[in-house]
Amino acid sequence: MKIALPSQLRLVTDKSLLSSLEADLIQVEERLAEATSHAEVLVDSMASHLARAGGKRMRPVLTLLTSHLGTPGGDDILDAAVVMEITHLATLYHDDVMDQASSRRGVDTAHIVWGNNVAILTGDLLFARASNLVSGLGQEALQLQAQVFEQLVLGQLHETIGPIDGEDAVDHYIQVLRNKTGSLIALAAQLGAMLSGAEASYQKPLQEFGQSIGVAFQLIDDIIDIESTKSQSGKVSGTDLLAGVPTLPVLLLAKHDDHDSRQLLEDISSGLDEASLSEVLVRLRKHPVMEQSKLETKRWAEAAIAAIAPLPNGKVRTALEAFASAVVDRKG
Repeated sequence: MKIALPSQLRLVTDKSLLSSLEADLIQVEERLAEATSHAEVLVDSMASHLARAGGKRMRPVLTLLTSHLGTPGGDDILDAAVVMEITHLATLYHDDVMDQASSRRGVDTAHIVWGNNVAILTGDLLFARASNLVSGLGQEALQLQAQVFEQLVLGQLHETIGPIDGEDAVDHYIQVLRNKTGSLIALAAQLGAMLSGAEASYQKPLQEFGQSIGVAFQLIDDIIDIESTKSQSGKVSGTDLLAGVPTLPVLLLAKHDDHDSRQLLEDISSGLDEASLSEVLVRLRKHPVMEQSKLETKRWAEAAIAAIAPLPNGKVRTALEAFASAVVDRKG
């Protein structure tokens, strides 16, 4: 069985490292299938719905990658990689209900198939599975996972409530991304190093790396949603705009006070349909906020690279740097 590594690692030149990651990822995939299965047929179908649909497996691969800072290949490391993907899957079940998304990874979302209540409970079940697995990895791993679980919920809560009076909307959005996406990516990087016996001093740099990469990863999604064609990204352009989901270009647009910017923001805010979306996309693609958004995304990727400067020179740091650089070049 051949498992494709995330596209962000295709720039890694160390063949032995890539071979090791591919071999370990096969084992992770097998354990993931086991962890999301259930004796009851219907529950098995629900819990494994998104796992079987595939995905980038970015978080498990980061866990496997950073384990090479110590002694890689142990069962604890493989289990930690599985925990990262199950936790991510659980958040997707909940996110799709919150956003009323109709598809994910090329399949109908769980709430479309079984309804909101079942989708939420399935996400809860996956969180429980992740907690059961991580409880066998030691007290420190369990504490880190609990802290990240709190951040995930706070991120979703803050996104739902929105900025409070006097809070900058862009700052609020970045903090939501740090909690919702960055926290779990950071944990993935931290657990691999910790469970492989790597130096404890690596934990802080890896945490900062993961949080910054999480922000960059989501910001590039904002840009892709506006700029890319379906043939490039596999997604229909402007879906976030159509759904009224806040994105960085639109938040930055609110900071421009010229007539054209105010009119564009009003057209977006007043509600779009498929007929008006195309014209708005053309105007937004030409607006300076797109370049501002790209610079902000690049800034977070550069912050991620700077964060891991304390790590030793070698194949892992080189791979992490390549990963960060590739994030901002992603097209889908």
